[in-house]
Amino acid sequence: MTPTLLKTEAVTIPPAKPGGFIFGLKIIDQLPDTATWQNLMHRIYVRLAIESGLSDSKAGETVSVSEIRAKYGLTK
Repeated sequence: MTPTLLKTEAVTIPPAKPGGFIFGLKIIDQLPDTATWQNLMHRIYVRLAIESGLSDSKAGETVSVSEIRAKYGLTK
């Protein structure tokens, strides 16, 4: 049997930045009652990856598709 997460007010997720605690509670509240720790960790990973990409984009740290294609010798 796979253990499930218990939704509780006692769960504390240290904030990495302002609003981090609320972010953690929102993720937990959006999970189904049958969610596992693996499901929770996956959601956190995906959210952090998206935030990192958005931050890179705002900072202008992006590479165009055409540059990647040229670098790896790919065609359309």
